[in-house]
Parts: sequence; structure tokens; C-alpha cells
Amino acid sequence: MAGKPVRPVNAIDQTRRMLSLVTYLKERPGARVEDVARAFGISEDELVSDLDVLPMCGTSFRGGDLLDIDTDGERIWWHNPDDVAEPLRIAADEATALLVAARAVATLPGLRESDRQALLRATAKVEAASGEAAGASARLSVTFEAEGGVFADVDRAISERRRLWIRYYSPARDEVTEREIDPIRLVSVGHTYVEAWCRRSEARRTFRLDRVAEIKILDEPSAPPEVELRDLSEGLVQPAAEDPEVVVEVGPGGRWVAEYYPHDSADELADGGLRITLRTPDPASLRRLALRLGRDGRIVSPPELADSARQAAREALAAYDGVEGQESHGTRVVQERQGDRQEQGL
Repeated sequence: MAGKPVRPVNAIDQTRRMLSLVTYLKERPGARVEDVARAFGISEDELVSDLDVLPMCGTSFRGGDLLDIDTDGERIWWHNPDDVAEPLRIAADEATALLVAARAVATLPGLRESDRQALLRATAKVEAASGEAAGASARLSVTFEAEGGVFADVDRAISERRRLWIRYYSPARDEVTEREIDPIRLVSVGHTYVEAWCRRSEARRTFRLDRVAEIKILDEPSAPPEVELRDLSEGLVQPAAEDPEVVVEVGPGGRWVAEYYPHDSADELADGGLRITLRTPDPASLRRLALRLGRDGRIVSPPELADSARQAAREALAAYDGVEGQESHGTRVVQERQGDRQEQGL
């Protein structure tokens, strides 16, 4: 039994095991390592690994109440089981954080009324249990960015299986478009998004709620095709193998691109920069990246995208020069008029 574990190790299994291990060790001071490993069906190495983690655990995030557990390789000793076993009380800072967060969430427009009432009841119980510690929370409040109305409409459309009409701002194209979408689900990855089937593009698209300029719930039923929900644990943007390939070369000041953009490869260049190959379903969206990089980077391929980025840079520079010229012209006019007034004694 001291060799291989009985079942594959994962985070959930390990967490359950360690919770049981705390109770087991409290009741068996000086337990032998081999006996404990046999009882839990794990190897001695796995048990020692658990024991290395347990001293970093406790009853709160403030420290001072951590588990004091160690082993000499043969036996396991827990030196402060009585201290840790004392009944837990919520601290003032914990009560304040919990109550402020709960009250803020209760004000969200998209929250279902049954959930709101359940949250308010739970908040009242925490407030009563916290006593004086709850006083500070009444002087604090949190407000959320104004995407709540859009959230509420999307949430309602999903629950009622209805189609949505939206006016949506696309920063990649710098334009507002009108679309009808069949919402699939709401997701939160930094910002809040609705994943939906777009009837305009006849494809799955993701829309950021704070970029929705206008929204209406339609009478038409929502009928998105059967699509496999993506695993978003690796991020919202996950390029597919069939997406167009784009090559970008950046200097030392542009190496951050490899950290923020999913890519297939990033090869070192002689000047300390990188040659980055990436894929995107919308290559035109990278024009903004090229403009942002300036002298620190350029699009190499596809050629038409590189030409488009250069043209966008020329147009931006021309617009800047035009404004600068107008300012210079305006300054000369003012100076000339001031000179005329001085000559006339005005």
C-alpha cells in the first residue's frame, strides 16, 4: 500500500482527503505514517506531501491559527489541536466584507427576485450573528458599472428562450452594427459577455455587455443550433486551427504581445524582438494592434492585412498633421489680428 495510490489523484480528491485527515490525526496523536497512509489508501509520499500543505491551512486568512502539524518520517504529531478546534466566530473584517458584498449583489438588476429574497434573508442572519462587527458595513457601499440593464434583458431572454435585437459597438471595426442573436449563456471572464448564435453572421459569437448600445427582447423564439459549449477556463479568446494565420514582428518594446495574445509560436529575433505567429477569426482586428505598437512592431503577413495596417497608419498620421496645421494656422491668424489691433491702438 505504500507504493502506488489506489485511485488517480485530483484536486477534489486531495481536498476531501485532507479534510478527513485533520479529523483522523486529531483523534490519533503520534499516529504512524505507514498506518495513516494505509488507512487512506495512498502512498507514504502522498501523505507526506499532504502534511507539507496542512501547516499552511487554518481557520481564517489572517494567520495565527494555522495547523501545527509535523512528522519525523515515522510518526505524525499535531501540537495545537485544541486551539484550532475552538468554535469559530466571524471576525469584524470578515463580517464587513461579506455584508457589503451581499448588499451590493442584491441590488443587481439581473438578479431573479427569488434569489434576491434568499440573499437578503441570508444577509440578515449574518448581520444578526455579527453583532457590533456589522456596524461598519452600514457605512460602506459598492456600485457596479452600468451594464445591469443589458444583463437583465439577456438573462430574461435566456430564461424565456427569446431572441434579442442589439445595436453593438465593435472596436475592431470602429462601427455600430444591428444584429439579431439567439442567446446561449452569460459568461464572466474579466467582463460579462453573452455567448450567442448571431443571425447576421450565421455563426457563434461572443458579445461584451458594456458594448451593447441598445437591446430589445423580441417575440421570436430563440432557436440556436446545437453547439458544444466551449471550456473558457483558458480564456475567452481561443483561436481555432482553421482560423487565418497572421505573422507579427515586434521589437524589444513589443514583446508583451506574446504574453497577451494566444499564439502558435514566438521565435527570437536578432534585435531582441519576436516573430509571433498567431491565428484569429478576424485578422482585421489586429490593425489596432499594429497602430498601438507603432515603431515597436509590424504585421508581416498576410500581405493584404499588412498593407491595410500601413494605410491606417498613414491616414492617422495625415489626420494628426491636419489638426496640427490648423492649430498653427489659427495661431498665425490670432497673432496677425493682435498685431493689427496694436497698430490701431486698440
